[in-house]
Amino acid sequence: MESSMDYRIARLRTPAECEQFILNVQTRLPELAQQARRRAVELRAEEHMAGNPERMETGLEHVLERELLLAVYAYEEVLSKKRGKRQPAHRTRQMIDRHGIIGAAERAVNRKAATSGFQALAKMNMLDFAFEAVILRHAHHFSSEAVRRSEERLKDWKQQTTE
Repeated sequence: MESSMDYRIARLRTPAECEQFILNVQTRLPELAQQARRRAVELRAEEHMAGNPERMETGLEHVLERELLLAVYAYEEVLSKKRGKRQPAHRTRQMIDRHGIIGAAERAVNRKAATSGFQALAKMNMLDFAFEAVILRHAHHFSSEAVRRSEERLKDWKQQTTE
């Protein structure tokens, strides 16, 4: 994840504050707007985890679940920017309800073609939030097929952007 956050972004405490900040700076300071989008994603994931106290245990599973939640909220942030209003990732959330967040990530990555979420995050320079990136950071929790596809997809994207 991004390490050097501007002090103005670090002061933002709610997703709504982030959204207002983005509106205020997006044309003049697009790099700060991008940082504020990332901050909004982090704050939404924190709110989600705080709203589910049974999920607040510590340890690797907690870190993995938080990173996968960041992926979902990042995708929703991209959808919202595209549509101009808050936009939930309905199909992703339905898949999470059916298969759990780890199972949903596994299924999404194991599709032959990159998901719209992957493509959207790539275009917004937020690929570090993508399921594929999370899977590579926590490979031992996923099938070898999911890890292989994640590696290939990220490698293919890097090759496309350098050509």
